[in-house]
Amino acid sequence: MQVLVDADACPVVVREMLFRAARRVEVCVTLVANQYLRTPPSPFIKAIQVPAGFDAADDRIIELVSGGDLVITADIPLAAAAIEKGAHVLDPRGSWFTRENIQERVTMREVMDQLRASGVDTGGPAAYAPGDSKTFAGQLDRFLARHRAGGRPAG
Repeated sequence: MQVLVDADACPVVVREMLFRAARRVEVCVTLVANQYLRTPPSPFIKAIQVPAGFDAADDRIIELVSGGDLVITADIPLAAAAIEKGAHVLDPRGSWFTRENIQERVTMREVMDQLRASGVDTGGPAAYAPGDSKTFAGQLDRFLARHRAGGRPAG
């Protein structure tokens, strides 16, 4: 099991939590972005820089992901593709994308895209708040406690 991170829009606080978790449970965490990202020295943490381009990071994550892996992203199409490959998907606010809810989220995204295209100001997501990082940390810890990393119990 590995953790793949859509790092272009991932909050720094989430990345830092993932770095600590990687060292604590010895799970591979890979950040994928179209910009250079500094990572702490660790055999469990790496960054992959992809060329700039539409969905280049998403495409690379889908190439790398396997069933049982954890993907961290807020990107709904990426989440849907990762779920199709059997991955678990957690957004940086601590909400799970699942087989049961992904179609609803895809549909809502399409509706919002249509509204924006017709000139409606739909606003954006709320600012990332301390409660979001607490929720994410709890969900990440529970996931890692339930899943094995490298054939060993996490924790």
